[in-house]
Amino acid sequence: MCLAIPGTIVQIDGSDATLDMLGVRRLISLALTPEAKVGDWVLVHAGFSIQIVDEQEARQTIELVRELDELAREDMPGSGIEEADQGAPASEGNLA
Repeated sequence: MCLAIPGTIVQIDGSDATLDMLGVRRLISLALTPEAKVGDWVLVHAGFSIQIVDEQEARQTIELVRELDELAREDMPGSGIEEADQGAPASEGNLA
């Protein structure tokens, strides 16, 4: 399964762009969406913008990603997800 995460383009430098993705800045390639411009919402997979989307679709996707995270925390007890968020050291077998 592939997952593309939406973000907003905040700066463009040639065929690269700086993206705000869930509050984190990432450098991505616009090689597949050269028509994208600053302020556009794009879906990003493996470091490439793969599609320009409208803000409503982007926000719906973000909400789904957050729901998936919550479901993973509920459905996978002992997975280390909960403990990692609480700052437990990685040496205890938790994700950190």
